[in-house]
Amino acid sequence: MWKTRIFALLLLALGVWLGITVYQSEINKTNPFKLGLDLSGGSYLVYKANTSDIEESEISNSMDALRDVIERRINTFGVAEPSVQTERHSVGVDEPEHRLIVELPGVTDIDEAVERIGQTPLLEFRVEASDEEQSRIDKEISELALAQAETEMGDTIVDESGTLQLSVNNEQLALITALQNQRYVNTKLNGKYLQKATLQFSQAGVAHGGGFQSLPTVALSFDSEGAELFEEMTRENIGKTIAIYLDGELVSAPVVNAAISGGQAIINGNFDTQEAKVLVGRLNSGALPISIELLSTNTIGPSLGKDAVAAGVAAGAIGLILVAIVLLFWYRLPGLIAVVALGVYTAAMLWMFKFIPVTLTAAGIAGFIISIGIAVDANILIFERMKEELRHGSTIHDAITTGFSRAWASIRDANISSIISALILFWIGTPLIKGFALTFGLGIIISMITAVTFTRLMLLSLNNTKRDSKLEKFMYGSGMSFTNNKE
Repeated sequence: MWKTRIFALLLLALGVWLGITVYQSEINKTNPFKLGLDLSGGSYLVYKANTSDIEESEISNSMDALRDVIERRINTFGVAEPSVQTERHSVGVDEPEHRLIVELPGVTDIDEAVERIGQTPLLEFRVEASDEEQSRIDKEISELALAQAETEMGDTIVDESGTLQLSVNNEQLALITALQNQRYVNTKLNGKYLQKATLQFSQAGVAHGGGFQSLPTVALSFDSEGAELFEEMTRENIGKTIAIYLDGELVSAPVVNAAISGGQAIINGNFDTQEAKVLVGRLNSGALPISIELLSTNTIGPSLGKDAVAAGVAAGAIGLILVAIVLLFWYRLPGLIAVVALGVYTAAMLWMFKFIPVTLTAAGIAGFIISIGIAVDANILIFERMKEELRHGSTIHDAITTGFSRAWASIRDANISSIISALILFWIGTPLIKGFALTFGLGIIISMITAVTFTRLMLLSLNNTKRDSKLEKFMYGSGMSFTNNKE
């Protein structure tokens, strides 16, 4: 008996310590709760990733690389606790879309948030298309030039070499540019494999103001996999050009004279020193392995987030108070112990939220409150089993042990089914649903431990196994009943 009481006191002391730790860390702001975007305020951005040119087997790795690049980009701006997640989104009968979800707590300026993401360049290496494709493109450009010549001969000029030059409008220029871009085809080598970019100055400079000025260039270093791809690409294209594209625009197309090993490449973009510095910074912050398109934006103000937190805390407090009143009135001493167990459960959950840590969202708070109801449900099953044993003439000690053993099967099965549901929600759900599933699942596990272990130990430690006094019978009674007669 004394061992049971000592163990029960240790568990109670542990619960009190957890509660004090949570309270002090919140008051002193040493380790505040990690709040999600809907509670702290900020920007919520949804991007669609263009995976049309990526093999199905490589999409997952490319999306992971995209997420890592965006995270590095955001972290350079000092955004506190950003969240970047990938999502496979089904849209009707079409192929599923791959999306990037970006949450920026504290950033309420949508334009600023979009700019932070959009500044990251898309780096691509392309090789010359086949001879047949080149011929097709030449033919289409010639046809376009002839059609233009027939309609606007008055606007044509002939350069020194005798080549016909035509003035074209923006639509025709865009068509010609698109055709020229088709001269190069995508390869597997892109910004995903970029390790580092540095600013250099070429030895072959240009005359400037009677002097000599070096041209800035951007040197690229690839990781081991990227180095292998670059060496293979240069080996197969000796004597041809390899085009380097940034954000879909051609910046350099050097001729390959020999296979290049070591994973080093140079961008000669005819830009000035400042432009080269900006490009280096952008590449080092992360070159996108996949192009992305902004689908939607949403801003949540900090005042709205505070209101949501206040509402969630109020709902939880009111719920606990009402549950405590019902338990105390209907189950008396076991109800009091159940209230204490709920306090220990709440302290343990809040401690886990702080020190795992768990990002709390409005949905997560809802999952936590629902798990409190499940914790109460476990205690009610146990107490009702105890009342049945008492009505059949069992002693209080026997009613406690038998009630727990008979209620355990129902508690176990119900909680296991709930845990399975939480796992499925967490596995296939959206980020919002995952927040609910995480707190709900954790709450079920902790509530099962507190109901079966803490409540049982506390009841056994307070019971006198030698006799059942009238006071004890009253304390283990139910509602308005003052006795527990044998049926």
